[in-house]
Amino acid sequence: MRYFILFLCLCAPVVIAQEKAAKRTCRILFLSPPSEALRQFYLLDGVTSQEVEPGSMSFSPVYSLRPGDISLALLTSAPRARKAGALPAIPDGAPSIKLAAAITDFYLILSSDPSNSVAPVKIQVINADSTNFKRGQMLWYNLTDSKVDGILGSRKLLIQPNSRLVLDAPANGLEDYAVNIRFQPPGKSRTEPLCETRWTHDPRSRSVLFILKPSDSFIPRILGIPDFRSEVDPKPEDTP
Repeated sequence: MRYFILFLCLCAPVVIAQEKAAKRTCRILFLSPPSEALRQFYLLDGVTSQEVEPGSMSFSPVYSLRPGDISLALLTSAPRARKAGALPAIPDGAPSIKLAAAITDFYLILSSDPSNSVAPVKIQVINADSTNFKRGQMLWYNLTDSKVDGILGSRKLLIQPNSRLVLDAPANGLEDYAVNIRFQPPGKSRTEPLCETRWTHDPRSRSVLFILKPSDSFIPRILGIPDFRSEVDPKPEDTP
């Protein structure tokens, strides 16, 4: 018995490390939702479901999901099993996406899709693994047909149409930095001013920025969302 207990003690750190590595989290953002958009959905992972509230001007709380290769789907109401003890039934046509086991931290991005009668949204996954997207860095998504460039603090920004870019920290500490961004509309040879201001850099937080094309203007719009996480992952209701 003494040797068995010793064996368990030696194995415990390995088990704990494996459990920590297997932990999977996500935050949800509804990009440019219509005024009548739903504010609550049910997120299914093939085994369980949970009620989620996507953010629009900020990320949702942090939600936990099971590890492994899974398929995610969104519904507007809680799913019901076809029979007792069975898995939740997912209606045909529900917005869904497959997630590889290697993706353990991600953003689930929603956009409006009125043609979907099951849940009026489209979903896209952005891998937010901390090994590729670190605190202090900026993740840019250009969702327009315009090229965007400029100066952000100590960094130069150049992002092509319909592409993504990770930009290193534009400043060192918790401080303001100068921002001067321009855009080049498709078919034009010169750039136009887009944003000249000062932003605040927080080295504890990652930042996700979307360059959007408004429906009522040819001038792009920048939507910046900070993603601050405490050292200990909070429960959804405790997330700032």
